Amino acid sequence: MDIQIISRDGEPEYAVLPWAQYQALLTAAGLQQPATPSAQIPPIATEQDLRPLEQLRSLREAKGLAIETLARTVGISPSYLGLIESGERQPDAAIRRSLAWELGIAGWRDAV
Repeated sequence: MDIQIISRDGEPEYAVLPWAQYQALLTAAGLQQPATPSAQIPPIATEQDLRPLEQLRSLREAKGLAIETLARTVGISPSYLGLIESGERQPDAAIRRSLAWELGIAGWRDAV
């Protein structure tokens, strides 16, 4: 068996093994095999979740925030925020969460 042991503080904490071997262990133990991993993992963000980014500039302006203020609060440069607002750049999940938090977009803090 090809098992990788992951330790924390010198003690084994996790065992990682190939999917086929995991399924064989479940079968040998008489347990039901789960569906494929991709069927169990929900997507991080859907098209609908991303829509507020299309309206980022108007959301920012509606809150009365200057681009410089929001950018510095989120920890990015104003020019990078401008690129995000124009659709030229896609921010990573951490920046999305920060923008959502600062703009008060419901459900974004945990979903993205």
